[in-house]
Amino acid sequence: MTALVFIISVIALIIAIVAFRRTGGMTELKEDINSLDSITSSFRERSANALEKMEKVLRKEEKGEAPEKKEGGDQ
Repeated sequence: MTALVFIISVIALIIAIVAFRRTGGMTELKEDINSLDSITSSFRERSANALEKMEKVLRKEEKGEAPEKKEGGDQ
């Protein structure tokens, strides 16, 4: 009985490997990871810039200076 279970599990493993290779395998996963890396690095850069600007504004307020107001922005 255990031999039959073992044979069925080996057959299922072989079918899973064949299906994985047909869908693109590791090369497609690596391409997806590389594309996500470029997106996240862009987001990381933009968020760092926004935090840097926020820090400058907060540090001016801590020193007692009034934050700079943009002219012509009020409608």
